[in-house]
Amino acid sequence: MAFPLLSVWIMVSGGFLALLLHGRFSLMKWVAMLSMITGCGLGMTDALSRALSDIPFFLSINGPSPFTLEFSIDGLSAFFLVVIFGICFLAAIYSFQYQRESAGRLKTATSYFFFSLLTAAMVMVVTAANMLTFLLAWEIMSLSSFFLVIQDYQSEKNRKAGYLYFVFSHVGAMFIMAAFGLMYHYTGSTAFEAGGLTPWAKGLIFVMAFVGFGSKAGVFPFHVWLPHAHPAAPSHISAVMSGVMIKTGIYGMLRLYQVLDPRLPGLAVMVMIVGVISGVLGVVYALGQNDLKRLLAYSSIENIGIILIGIGIGMMGVETENPVMTIMGFAGGLLHVLNHALFKSLLFMGAGMILHKTGIHTLDALGGVMKKMPITGITFLVGALAISGLPPLNGFVGEFFIYRGGFLGIGDDLWVFSCSLVAIVGLALIGGLALACFTRVVGVVLLGEPRTPSFAAANESGMAMRIPMVILAAGCMLMGIFPGLFIDMAHLAVSAMGYDNLSGLPEKPACLWSLDLTRASLFFIAAVLAVLAIRKIICHAKKPVRRSCTWGCGFTRPTPRMQYTGTSYAASILDFFRPVAPLSEKETPVSGLFPKPASYHSHVWDIVEIGLYMWVVKPVMVVFDKLRWIQHGDIHLYIGYILLAIVVLLFFV
Repeated sequence: MAFPLLSVWIMVSGGFLALLLHGRFSLMKWVAMLSMITGCGLGMTDALSRALSDIPFFLSINGPSPFTLEFSIDGLSAFFLVVIFGICFLAAIYSFQYQRESAGRLKTATSYFFFSLLTAAMVMVVTAANMLTFLLAWEIMSLSSFFLVIQDYQSEKNRKAGYLYFVFSHVGAMFIMAAFGLMYHYTGSTAFEAGGLTPWAKGLIFVMAFVGFGSKAGVFPFHVWLPHAHPAAPSHISAVMSGVMIKTGIYGMLRLYQVLDPRLPGLAVMVMIVGVISGVLGVVYALGQNDLKRLLAYSSIENIGIILIGIGIGMMGVETENPVMTIMGFAGGLLHVLNHALFKSLLFMGAGMILHKTGIHTLDALGGVMKKMPITGITFLVGALAISGLPPLNGFVGEFFIYRGGFLGIGDDLWVFSCSLVAIVGLALIGGLALACFTRVVGVVLLGEPRTPSFAAANESGMAMRIPMVILAAGCMLMGIFPGLFIDMAHLAVSAMGYDNLSGLPEKPACLWSLDLTRASLFFIAAVLAVLAIRKIICHAKKPVRRSCTWGCGFTRPTPRMQYTGTSYAASILDFFRPVAPLSEKETPVSGLFPKPASYHSHVWDIVEIGLYMWVVKPVMVVFDKLRWIQHGDIHLYIGYILLAIVVLLFFV
């Protein structure tokens, strides 16, 4: 049995066994976790070998024509399989202590079942070799993740988040089906091929698929579901959905671009501009959030924007026949797929640890995590530095390649120069805002003192939850310092797409830069260590260290709640972006000689969410309110409706 199929079989079998064993909670968790890590471990081993070499794979499961399931693996599929198996492996370990018996035995078993189904479906999506197989796997992935989002279905907020995700998933699936239907119309085949397609048909198919895949990836303006669904799901599922599942949308875009090879002017610009808008607005909305998981969800939109900028630069290189720009853009985007999977999964797991131990998810109610939970604090700090794109961590590597690809376009004609400049400036703006966003998170959540009594008694017991965070933090550092192996994987993935025409160049640029990045990272680390040593030896030698309270401007009864808040930290930046991030404030000011308790509440609104409600939801609700008279509650009338519908259908058929 082929390894990918064997991995899927082991995981799904474990999920079914979890349902059968739900009455024995500990045994059920052991079976579910071991089946997940076994399946993911086997799949990861196989995927790594294929991602680092050209080992082809093809499997066909014959069914009634034309319903034949076909699977294949090339360098691009193998790259995404490494991400899927790696993150799901760690999430399965994390879930062992995150899932509590108090949440319900059957509910936990059901969660493990849908988790195994989601992982298997993602594997099938990136290995599907024809349109029918892809759509089947895509629907299984959407449905299984929907049930994971509404795991805590007693909460009305979670149910609404799940329904919103369900709607966006299936609207996106409709666009994908429309794109595939148009391909089938021209080719007469369900295989991924573009024979007989005109250039404009290729462009139309790509745009429709871009909308469909963009809805799953959380691309602006199809991102509305994402900040609702991620906070609702369990934290290890949030890590999988944000770190892995939304990347299947990126895979779909790349795979269809490879199949179509549409070299129409404007497609690269479209992808690039959508990437810049997604990146900038995603991080701006993240800056305005007070819920930690909601902030991380908006940050995922920002990172999808960075990936799209890289893909747009690669597409621009294809259109202008600039092979080095092509490889730098596509490889940078793929590297950031892996980067984001590592540091965003780490951050969601860190947020899950905090939520699991304290029940607190509001930023301004937290504080002092580094003191109370040192491993969680340190690993979260590594993730925050990595997501900010700072060397020598992995976030810097992918962005460096994207920057390099953008600078390679500056020497071309005015149009390419302008597009490259937009990409470079947009990426720089995103990086600056991301640094501000996660400086805010680190300062408010990790530093200072606990603001609430419940957090003051918190601890980070639970080895199964800490081990995945430590591994992910180590992965962020390893990939940042020694990126050569991962660059080779990305380069082979680009080669599998057919955009590796470097016959006239003396050396492959991907290999050329990996050694330089390693040297620069080691030099950076050495410089930091030298500065710390000088500071320790010279500046603090034989000097007494005094500890005292921070000066409170004459106030003699300070409390931890008087610490600087994240809201005030981000206020000046959000004020600049008010046209696209409107801010509502509710305030009870301090007034009088004997003032009443004061309060302040602010909320940053998503302009797409506002527009969706005003221009889509509200008019639809008005129309259906006017049609409410149809609903009488009379069964005879409903039977009449059914008969009338059958008669009309028979007439037209």
